[in-house]
Amino acid sequence: MTTAAIIGSVSGLVMTVGGVWGGQRLVEQRGGGALWKGLAVLLIVGATVAGFLAPVPALPIVNESIRNLFFHVPMWFAMIMVLLVSVWYSIRYLREPSARLDVLAHESAKTGIVLGLLGLATGSLWARFTWGAWWTPDPRLNGAAVAMLIYGAYLVLRGSFQDEQQRARVSAIYNIFAFAAVIPLLFVLPRLSGPSLHPGQTGNPGFNQYDLDNTMRKVFYPAVIGWILFAFWVAQVSSRYVFLKLKHDEQ
Repeated sequence: MTTAAIIGSVSGLVMTVGGVWGGQRLVEQRGGGALWKGLAVLLIVGATVAGFLAPVPALPIVNESIRNLFFHVPMWFAMIMVLLVSVWYSIRYLREPSARLDVLAHESAKTGIVLGLLGLATGSLWARFTWGAWWTPDPRLNGAAVAMLIYGAYLVLRGSFQDEQQRARVSAIYNIFAFAAVIPLLFVLPRLSGPSLHPGQTGNPGFNQYDLDNTMRKVFYPAVIGWILFAFWVAQVSSRYVFLKLKHDEQ
């Protein structure tokens, strides 16, 4: 592994840890937040407008569909970050059980699932216009589908328990192992499975080496930040709604 690769890996780890730490603070925030929420709206709207209007590389096969990069990939980044926050809450719940941590873990996981489904939808649309089919037996696509099925089972599992404490504890354990299964499904197994149509796989260059030029980076990276902030925002709103509902039921 080269020095640049090591530095990149360490930087990615530091940013991920910082994102999880900051994300759980944003999700738990109960007052204010106008600044980062406004930033999320500004970044997503700006990236959306620029995504449709900014110049993009003229590449064969991909053509104008490369603009989907500004939507499809940031959604997956946001999904990973909010699922990591959900796992963090599940770990905290196992150490100090509370209904509050269970709700935060559950609502964060649901937000991640929605973003994952949006990622699958935009990926399928992209495949239709570049590969000629809505779905192909590609390792990365199949791995993503299995990952969503695993988290779908998480929702089914929660609904199968009547006892609240038992449901919360089993869900927390399952949530941790579900995320541990998603990482190899999305990032490890596809790379070991041989050639793939999906960028970044064996025999197919990734965007950072092939078609993500400087103009696209100016749109892509703000879009990633915007979607991650939006994911935390959705998790915050949904958890606050559940807390208010629980408070109302207690009265």
